[in-house]
Amino acid sequence: MTLNGCGTLEGTARYRDRFKDVAAEDHFRQPHDLWLSSIGIGTYLGEADEESDRRYTKAIVRAVELGGNVIDTAANYRFQRSERSVGEALKELMARGFARDELIVCTKGGYLPFDGAPPRDVRHYIEETFVRPGIASFADIAGGAHCMTPRYLQNQLRQSLRNMGLDCVDVYYVHNPESQLSSVSPEEFWKRLRAAFEFLEQTVVQGQIKNYGVATWNGFRAEPDAREYHSLEQMVALARDIAGADHHFRFIQLPF
Repeated sequence: MTLNGCGTLEGTARYRDRFKDVAAEDHFRQPHDLWLSSIGIGTYLGEADEESDRRYTKAIVRAVELGGNVIDTAANYRFQRSERSVGEALKELMARGFARDELIVCTKGGYLPFDGAPPRDVRHYIEETFVRPGIASFADIAGGAHCMTPRYLQNQLRQSLRNMGLDCVDVYYVHNPESQLSSVSPEEFWKRLRAAFEFLEQTVVQGQIKNYGVATWNGFRAEPDAREYHSLEQMVALARDIAGADHHFRFIQLPF
């Protein structure tokens, strides 16, 4: 079963109103056309095993029941198992009376994900899974682990949608783009990021994502003279150059 659609203003307002008598007045905030809970649930850490899968699914369901409608994951988290746990949680939530348009589901693409568990031979896995099918070349892959070409992101978005049983995600992040800067020049980095943003704007039009952004580890915390530094101002200017004032580069993520 595939869940259709994304979060909407009407749906997330309905979710907000479920908690009007118990949530703090400022627990829900409205950036653009969604009501987001100020606390969400992430899916980064944990063992790659069935017990952790079940516990994640239960935790996500409980988080939504208690007033958190933001769910964050990534293709590479626990070797795709976290996205699949999100998918199981979404099915359970629909059975319990929640609706897809009440939730904000976020995922990320960039790091090359394994499938369920680490392979014995990483290079062979990358070659057979990504290089031979023409999804990415070794030249596209930075540091042996990161890629953000349009063809690769298209492949990863489709896989993420399958993993979660969705036809649309609310926020799609380019995952730690600063990883590219260990292997390419700043000029090449911005060329690659432009291609990624152009692809993501097209994907919004196609209805597979609603918004996009960048999820970083060091990029927005580094000093301006550091190699891995990201200029948010420059990224916004890039999005405006591609799609004008109505661009969909609307979210960033960084450690708090």
